[in-house]
Amino acid sequence: AAAVSALPMMLAVHFPASVTGFSSLRLSSSTPVTHVARYAASPRSVTMQHDGKGFGGGEATRDPPPTVYDPSDPKGKQQAIHKAESFAEYLAKRGGFSDSHKSGVCEPRGAAAATAVSKVAPATAPASGSPYAELADAYFADIRRELALLMDNPSWDDGSLAPVLIRLAWHSSGTYDKASGTGGSNGAGMRFDAEASDCENAGLHTARAFLEPVKRKFPGISYSDLWVLAAYVGIEHTGGPSIAFRPGRVDWEGEHELLAGGWCSPMPRGGHGRLPGAEKYVAYDSADAAGRPSGWQKLCGHIRDEVFYRMGFGDREIVALLCGGHVYGRCHRGSSGYAGAWVEHPTRFSNEYATDMLEDEWRLVGHEDTWLDDMGAAELRPAAGNRQYVNKCPLGTGGDDANQMMLLSDMALAWDPDFRVHLEAFAADEAMLAREFGAAFKKLTELGCEGVLQPEVAAGGLAAAR
Repeated sequence: AAAVSALPMMLAVHFPASVTGFSSLRLSSSTPVTHVARYAASPRSVTMQHDGKGFGGGEATRDPPPTVYDPSDPKGKQQAIHKAESFAEYLAKRGGFSDSHKSGVCEPRGAAAATAVSKVAPATAPASGSPYAELADAYFADIRRELALLMDNPSWDDGSLAPVLIRLAWHSSGTYDKASGTGGSNGAGMRFDAEASDCENAGLHTARAFLEPVKRKFPGISYSDLWVLAAYVGIEHTGGPSIAFRPGRVDWEGEHELLAGGWCSPMPRGGHGRLPGAEKYVAYDSADAAGRPSGWQKLCGHIRDEVFYRMGFGDREIVALLCGGHVYGRCHRGSSGYAGAWVEHPTRFSNEYATDMLEDEWRLVGHEDTWLDDMGAAELRPAAGNRQYVNKCPLGTGGDDANQMMLLSDMALAWDPDFRVHLEAFAADEAMLAREFGAAFKKLTELGCEGVLQPEVAAGGLAAAR
C-alpha cells in the first residue's frame, strides 16, 4: 500500500450498495497522454465449462448455450463452417478470390513443393532456395490474401473475425512452459478435447471452424501455422503492426501427444492452469484504502510467475501484449462469464486500452448490479459469480461514454507500480506500442517451435499479398 500510495494517481471513491467497500477508481496519469494432418478430434463427448477467464482478443459469441458437445462435431461448428463457406461463396461471386482458388483447392505449386509441405516438416530449417522456401513466397502470399478477405464479416461481432482469430492464436500459443519445453502453438492441440475443453478456450471451436474452408483450399499449410498466420493477418488488417511469418509448425497426429505434454483428459474443472485467470486469488471480503479488493497483489503474481514469466516474458512484454491484445474484441457471459468490450473501437489497433485505463473512472460491478441495465449498459453486467470493472456509475457518471469494461487482471497493470510505468509509456506513444506488441506477439506464437520453424516468408505484409 505504501508503494502504491506514491503513484501519481487520483482516486474518486464511490461505494455502491451491491459491492460494499469497493471503490471506483480514476487512475489518472501524470504523464501526458496525448505439413498436413487431417482435422481430428476425440469421438467421446465432454463437458464444456463456460466460465473461461483468459486473456487475448475477442471471444466467439455465436457458440450455442448447451454445455455438452461432441468434440468431433460440436453443436454450432457446422453452422459456423456453413456461415464461413457462405461468406467465401459471396466473396467468390464478387470476384474476391484469385483464379487459383476457383478449383476449390489451391495445391502447392510444383511436385517438389507439394511433397515438401504435405509431409512432416524437417527438424531443421532448409537452406535458402529449397522447395519449401520457394513455396513460401507464393503459396503463403495466396493464403494471406484469402485470410484478409475473410476478416470483415458483418454477421460477426462488431463486423470482424480478427479479434476471435487473434484469441485463437494467443490461447494456442500461451500454453508454452519454458521449464518443460511443452505447450505452444506447434501441434494445434486445440483440435483435441484434452486442450479444447479447457474452460479458457470456450467458444474457440467456432474460430477454428471459420478457418476450415481456408484449410481445405490450402491443404499444404498445417493447422498450427494457419491459426498463427490468421492472427497476424487480422492484426495487420485492423491497422496493427505487420508481423513477419515463419511457417513450419507441425500438427500432432493424435491426442496422445497432448497427454504426453502434461494435459489431462477429461479436463479438470478450472482448466490445465497454463492460461491466465482474470480473478485468480482475488477475494472480496475486504478492500484496501484505494478501494482495491484483497488479493490483487497475488493476482499480479499469478500474471507474472504462473503465466508470462513461465513462458519467458518480462514485465514490459507483458504490458505490451495486454495493451495490444485487449484492444480487440469483447467478452460475453456465455463464454467467459465477463461482458463487454475493453475499448470503444474493438476492431481497430490503437493504444486506447492503455489511455482509457489511466484516464477513465472504473467501478467494480457484479451480476447483481441491475442499475447498468437502466442506463443502457446491460451488456456490461457479467454472469453471476464474476466481477469486473466498468466505466459507469449508478449516479450517472459515464452514461454518455461507450460501454467499456476492464477485467481485474487488466486493472492490475495500473495498480502494480512496475507494470504501471510501462502502461503509461504505451499510453503516451501508440507507435511504440505497435512495435513492441508486434515483437511480443511474434515471440508468443513462436515459443516452443524453434526446432521446426522455417525462415521468414519473404516480403511479408498484406500489400505484398495483394
